[in-house]
Amino acid sequence: MEAQKYKRYTITAALPYANGPKHIGHLAGAYIPADLYVRYLRLQRRDVVFVCGSDEHGTAIANQAMKEGTTPRAIIDKYHELIKYCFEKLNISFDIYHRTSAPLHHETAQDFFRVLNAKGDFVERESDQYYDEEAKAFLADRYIIGTCPVCSNDNAYGDQCEKCGSSLSPDELINPRSTLSGNKPVLKPTKHWYLPLDKYEGWLREWILEGHANDWKTNVYGQCKSWIDGGLHPRAVTRDLDWGIKVPVEGADGKVLYVWFDAPIGYISATKQWALNNGKDWKLYWQDPESKLVHFIGKDNIVFHCIVFPAMLKAHGEFVLPDNVPANEFMNLEGDKMSTSRGWSIEMHEYLEDFPDKVDELRYYLTAIAPETSDSEFTWKDYQARVNNELVAILGNLVNRVMILMHKFFDGKVEADTAQITLKDESLTTELHRLYNELEQSFESYKFRQAQQIVMEIARLGNRYLTEQEPWKTIKTNPEAARQALHNCLVLMGHIATCLQPFLPGTAQKILYMLNWPDDVIYFDQEMLFTSGHQLNAASLLFEKLEDEVIEKQIQKLINKKQALEIVIEETTPLVPAKENINYEQFAAMDIRTGTILTAEKVAKTKKLLKLTIDTGLDRRTVVSGIAEYFEPDAIIGKQVSILVNLEPREIKGILSQGMILMAEDAQGKLSFVSPGADMHNGSVVR
Repeated sequence: MEAQKYKRYTITAALPYANGPKHIGHLAGAYIPADLYVRYLRLQRRDVVFVCGSDEHGTAIANQAMKEGTTPRAIIDKYHELIKYCFEKLNISFDIYHRTSAPLHHETAQDFFRVLNAKGDFVERESDQYYDEEAKAFLADRYIIGTCPVCSNDNAYGDQCEKCGSSLSPDELINPRSTLSGNKPVLKPTKHWYLPLDKYEGWLREWILEGHANDWKTNVYGQCKSWIDGGLHPRAVTRDLDWGIKVPVEGADGKVLYVWFDAPIGYISATKQWALNNGKDWKLYWQDPESKLVHFIGKDNIVFHCIVFPAMLKAHGEFVLPDNVPANEFMNLEGDKMSTSRGWSIEMHEYLEDFPDKVDELRYYLTAIAPETSDSEFTWKDYQARVNNELVAILGNLVNRVMILMHKFFDGKVEADTAQITLKDESLTTELHRLYNELEQSFESYKFRQAQQIVMEIARLGNRYLTEQEPWKTIKTNPEAARQALHNCLVLMGHIATCLQPFLPGTAQKILYMLNWPDDVIYFDQEMLFTSGHQLNAASLLFEKLEDEVIEKQIQKLINKKQALEIVIEETTPLVPAKENINYEQFAAMDIRTGTILTAEKVAKTKKLLKLTIDTGLDRRTVVSGIAEYFEPDAIIGKQVSILVNLEPREIKGILSQGMILMAEDAQGKLSFVSPGADMHNGSVVR
């Protein structure tokens, strides 16, 4: 049994980046699943610590500070408080919500670095890095912009082109310039420390690919296998930056720990702070083999939590490794990817402002559509349907009917000939026992969507039983039968409240209050019974029906927000300036032809790249294009395009790309094909 295998549980939820508000997609991906599991463990009376905190270092924080004309400290203080407030209101029951700017975290991360450094686990390398002579600072990749060599985007970053999705290095940029001064940077030697992930490749292959082939989610296992099979490489642990945790060795002035290194150590420092606050020994939760470590994250964090952080823990040698990392996929919104930057999102604080009394409704819906194995989609209409047809019509209906009938027929008093009143129906008892077993199995295997469905099945069971027994009729002919039927329903209500506690904690409390239950919590091993003479509290509605106008208002609000942001971007984003003049010979050297897309498919391990096969009239060739966020592969097959056919071939993600298709791009980054106005023969020259 699980309870016998481990003495204690350390549960982490991904540290949200404190550079802005977080949307409900983040909630569905990591925080609600983690909270469900932790609440379940507590109801099983298991020793558990649930930690999280704000991730407050790195270039994204510094970049946001520049955008808002303030300091990194002001940014993290602002968003740490907002994110923490939202989690509290949404009943995410962290034992501690810490922050990586805390002195204890700096100390913990530096100590971790010192241990690995003393053991010789790092590789020191000197390399040339771009330096801004005016700002007198080495430039992180994100502080360098230039022209993308793949798609010619003039504002590509030094680590990635946001337009085509190509992974880059600063030295690949054409005409690089510093974001600090606008000047062209110079190369200057600098030394950094690297974690040699390649050294742990064999161990990771054995630990993950052999050891967790059967108990990790297929999406998690598959991504890990892809990374390991592709070969691991040393990863820089330090960087030249002024915002972050100082590297604690001589000769490291102006250097900080890379955020990918310090952030997961935040789980450890958060546990340390919790232990200090509660008189506990943090080491038992991180260094005792009888402790189970589980990370809850979204799929974009799989590599860091399954490969990089375990390699760090293995290198240190004193920590337990994660037993499981049940990462979720992404949740989309109304037919499009959720994105705060594009205005297409529902931020947690926005939902709380509009629906302060509907926290459980959101928790229910996000669990019902949880992206456990594939991407899912939030729609306001489906949210309305789930609330009205499931919470109101099934769960709320059962509780309301039972409570009203008990008060109508028996003045809300639970009385019987026996001192204790328990479930007295063999078929109900058998079915309830089966559902409890399935519920526990679902929780233990991280199938929370299925677990919630099981709880609703108990409510459906109660509704069927009440309808079959018809106590509103038998009260006239057999009052004792009516009493017994309602008593059975009350016991079922108690079981529903018990099982609802992880999912809808507020609703569970409402049911317990109506039942006049003496405790705030009902543990899973606790017997559900009433004593004769027990007085119920008054009936009250658990949920209210969501009307169409409420939902239409939210849909319109979403559309308005996106349109308003597009207007702001259009008004504040200048057109790309005209480039320097070229002569006719330079223009004539470009061989642009019409062509037709024959096949299109997404490029593995990328978000923005499509692999296209194009009939150019001259030949059939492969082109890699950064348009995946704007076009579905199937939708562009047969599309006639303009293609630069004499562009020097370039390998992108292991694919030889032989040309570039021409696209128009507006101020919002929206792309459109540059195509002939009428069908042309493939290979027609564009002059």
